[in-house]
Amino acid sequence: MQSTVMLALFTALWYWIAASIAGYTLYPILKSPTFIGFALGLFWGDVTTGLITGAGIEVIYLGMVAAGGNIPSDKSLAALIAIPIVLQTGVSTEVAVSIAVPMGIIGVFINNIRRTGNAFLVHKADDYAEAGNIKGVWRCATTYSLIFGFFLRFPIIFLVNYYGSDLVDKILKVIPEWVMNGLTVMGGVLPALGFATTIFMIGKKQYIPLFIAGFFLVKYFELPIMGAAIFGTCLALMMTIGSSVGTEGA
Repeated sequence: MQSTVMLALFTALWYWIAASIAGYTLYPILKSPTFIGFALGLFWGDVTTGLITGAGIEVIYLGMVAAGGNIPSDKSLAALIAIPIVLQTGVSTEVAVSIAVPMGIIGVFINNIRRTGNAFLVHKADDYAEAGNIKGVWRCATTYSLIFGFFLRFPIIFLVNYYGSDLVDKILKVIPEWVMNGLTVMGGVLPALGFATTIFMIGKKQYIPLFIAGFFLVKYFELPIMGAAIFGTCLALMMTIGSSVGTEGA
């Protein structure tokens, strides 16, 4: 019970800090499902399961682009709910992925509530600015917004992760096997959809041969992932530098 409370507190604070975007430094890392999986796995004492689950959720959102700052899905909320469920109940990664998707949509709704509330703070800051109250403007931009975000985000994650594992465990016991099989299949398809979205976005004709070459290098020559990453980085730099030199020469 105590470990469940600590996990609920840890995840709730994590979500509040990550979603507050207090600066443009580490917050993208704090929102990464893979990093969240590592941190929660380390906290729970099962890093392998945490990483596998986080990576399974991460690939869904590989092609996600927040156009104009509007996120289509909240991957940090999805990870901070789905990964603890796996760590506490032992369900498969595929089931966790299928749970994560609707949770990410709920995160978008929460974010829209935050923006609506912050609109009030913007008007309040305008009043402070007209009165020459610089400290008031600062409080609206930072302190009040962070406090509002805390009460909006912290309780949701805490309650879900405190009661969620027992609730999910009870639900899993009464769900028919065919439904669980469907969730597992869907969870297996969603990561492939994430890859497909990414390829669609960067899949220019001139880059398709490079994608195929990379796949065969890893698959048939058993090139380690780190080696493939270094090789790909060097190749990308050569192509970029070569094209820039050609442009300057013209």
